[in-house]
Amino acid sequence: MTATEGGKHAESPCRAREVFARVGDKWSVSVMHLLGNGTMRFTELRRGIDGISQRMLTVTLRGLERDGIISRTMYPVIPPRVDYSLTPMGRTLSTTITNLVDWADDHVDDIVRARAAYDLRSRDTADTADADTAAKGSDLKGWEAEAR
Repeated sequence: MTATEGGKHAESPCRAREVFARVGDKWSVSVMHLLGNGTMRFTELRRGIDGISQRMLTVTLRGLERDGIISRTMYPVIPPRVDYSLTPMGRTLSTTITNLVDWADDHVDDIVRARAAYDLRSRDTADTADADTAAKGSDLKGWEAEAR
């Protein structure tokens, strides 16, 4: 029996998908990337993540805390102070997240060019298909008239 037949790897693809659903979304990646630099407060995280709403940041932080990736420390002061940081398990993702963000930053222009080229090809293909369909449509109308 191999490790994939009866060991922990047998369930890995499905279980890994659950983890990817949490750590792979854009908001979680952004939060983990920022927290890789150290402990931060909610408002610092919100300012550091362009486009995230207060509610989405709250939901993301709760999910990451629930999964043991970040920790939340509340201080009994007025006004209340809450700090967020990566847990030891979360820190094991830090290098991977940093590499992913760096890769995205390095290749964003390449991706923009590839999308533009794809969209141009797709548009040209769609235009050709539309012309073919229109031609076939007119042929069919003529055939229908002959059949009557």
